Amino acid sequence: MDSITIKDVARICGVGVSTVSRAINNHPDINPETKNRILQVIRENDYIPNNSARNLKRTVSRSIVVLIKGIDNPFFSSMIRIIEAETQKARYSFILHRVDLMEDEMDVAMEVIKEKKPKGIIFLGGYFSHSYEKLKKLDVPFVLVTIAIADPKEREQYSSVSVDDFQESYKMVSYLCSQGHTRIGILAADEGDESIGKLRFEGYLKALRDHGIRPDPRLFFHSAPDAECYTMGNGYRLMNQVLASGEDMTALFAVSDSIAIGACKAVFDAGKSVPEDYSIAGFDGLDMAQYYNPSITTIRQPVEDMALAAIRLLFDVIHDSANNRQQVFKGQLIEGNSIRRIENG
Repeated sequence: MDSITIKDVARICGVGVSTVSRAINNHPDINPETKNRILQVIRENDYIPNNSARNLKRTVSRSIVVLIKGIDNPFFSSMIRIIEAETQKARYSFILHRVDLMEDEMDVAMEVIKEKKPKGIIFLGGYFSHSYEKLKKLDVPFVLVTIAIADPKEREQYSSVSVDDFQESYKMVSYLCSQGHTRIGILAADEGDESIGKLRFEGYLKALRDHGIRPDPRLFFHSAPDAECYTMGNGYRLMNQVLASGEDMTALFAVSDSIAIGACKAVFDAGKSVPEDYSIAGFDGLDMAQYYNPSITTIRQPVEDMALAAIRLLFDVIHDSANNRQQVFKGQLIEGNSIRRIENG
């Protein structure tokens, strides 16, 4: 069923339209079992209630929507500014729509498409492991930015802009090894992460093994599944877990600069120092990482180039029905003062 109405939902559930309306609007005067059955049918059929015919008349016909998951991640700030400027320069409206941590970005996208009818969508951040069948329901062009594609075999179904998170993490951890560190922990995304957090973790593991170091699970510190991962607050919490563990390590690879900065603060609050007690490396190349004291050794992503590539790629698809393609940028290792060299022997 391509598109269903509230009457269709009522018929499938064997209830009246008013009952469906009460379920949608979370009214208390409805049997919980009936409500759950109605909501299940709505989810299974991707039914999105329209606000009113008046709203449909006001839908945006020349707009670009950015769906952002992880709005607290400062890495996205300059990227959003560039995308907004390029969108307006092309005489399109710009709409920024937040996707909450536990929301499914595809469900949000389908709702936005039905309500706003945008010309295109940029998915910024989040996890993208949706099936091709679900992707086919998106009937507008879209581009994934800084999102890992779960199944490489399906890449031809996407347009994407990113760095090689696996290779760049490998580069950073190899650098730590070259500085004499052999006990290297990681401040990572949650264990169920299937996106960039997973790739950065796998790059960490491969680098250790290639330098003759056996990865030690006691040095893996994963974010909680319900935590905003790429934040200073999360870095602070994770580093406190490191300190409480008592595990012996000289360096930590944080999977973002925000996590690294939060981790440094936890070290200082514990009466220790960076890099003398712990060397801490980050990832992203945030401006604040360079102005922090000590400045953070990091992998700088070319944010401006990536943002421009994303919006231009989207316009190419919108205007010329261009084929999907993936643009992968190289990161740059920036040496700060957060890493000390260990002389072995």
